Amino acid sequence: MRVAFWRIDFAAAGPGAALGAILERRPNTVAMAQVIAGLVPDILVLSGVDYDAQGHTAAAFNSLIAEQGHHMPHMLAPTPNAGMPSGVDLNGDGWAHGEDDAHGYGGYPGARALLLLSKHPWATERLRDFSQTLWRDVPDARLFSGATSSQLAVHRLSSVAHIALPVLLPTGAELWLLAYHAGPPRFGDHPDRNLNRNHDESAFWSLWLSGKLADVPPDAPFILVGGSNLDPFDGDGMSDAMRHLLAHPRLQDPRPSGPGGKLAADPDHLGPPEHDTVDWDGPQGNLRVSYVLPSSDVTVHASGVLWPLPDTPLADLLKATNTAHKPVWVDLSLN
Repeated sequence: MRVAFWRIDFAAAGPGAALGAILERRPNTVAMAQVIAGLVPDILVLSGVDYDAQGHTAAAFNSLIAEQGHHMPHMLAPTPNAGMPSGVDLNGDGWAHGEDDAHGYGGYPGARALLLLSKHPWATERLRDFSQTLWRDVPDARLFSGATSSQLAVHRLSSVAHIALPVLLPTGAELWLLAYHAGPPRFGDHPDRNLNRNHDESAFWSLWLSGKLADVPPDAPFILVGGSNLDPFDGDGMSDAMRHLLAHPRLQDPRPSGPGGKLAADPDHLGPPEHDTVDWDGPQGNLRVSYVLPSSDVTVHASGVLWPLPDTPLADLLKATNTAHKPVWVDLSLN
């Protein structure tokens, strides 16, 4: 089966804007759906889809994908931290109601959250949602300088969400899907809050898979999917967290690659450019920040970053999505 991750961007300016763009069939939203349909994933994790409690945005976008010929009837939009008010001045600027004071950065509740789509049903009754885990409760948490007791009493680790749940396959087997999206390491005025948080959001999975948290990870095969906003070699984040996760004995790194990324290499970067997953024009350049990492007990048949060479129909279609990030996919089978 094929498992994929893609960070998309509706450029929504407020609640309901992404839903409106989907319902109006704006060209970039149709292009996104066409890319996904062409990728034909069995399981897809999207980041950047606005959350609403009734699931209207998720359902509308999934319907748009189905219109392009690819059906994934099973949806899950976990309640995110993004944009959800904390009521506390978390960034220390004297104001408790800013975008960076939410449980996860966001201009409005549910901004740019996770959406999970699948051809196979979820066992939602066994969903493990770690999104409300307090940052201070994570072993070896780096926290941030000047943190007050009132901030740490409400400050969650997850910028968006950390979840795990089983996918029920037609053979009767289960594949656990672990999904998350971390905030970027460098933004805001605080010197180290978001930098350390970004580190710990990926370090969480290393701790969990090593049995260092109260929740015990499953023995079944699994796949870790999401956006870490962290390159293992380059960028301005603490890369050691990503290298440590990629080297975890319960994981394998298929090292997906794309020809477009190799062609667009940044000469001053250390990491292999063919593994990059985002085409940024800023000083950070192109980085590998999106991951699909199967457990070490599954067989990987193929993988890739959907970053084609320029001046091709697929490159033109991806450009039409107005999304800097590229889809990442892995084909696998259970042993």
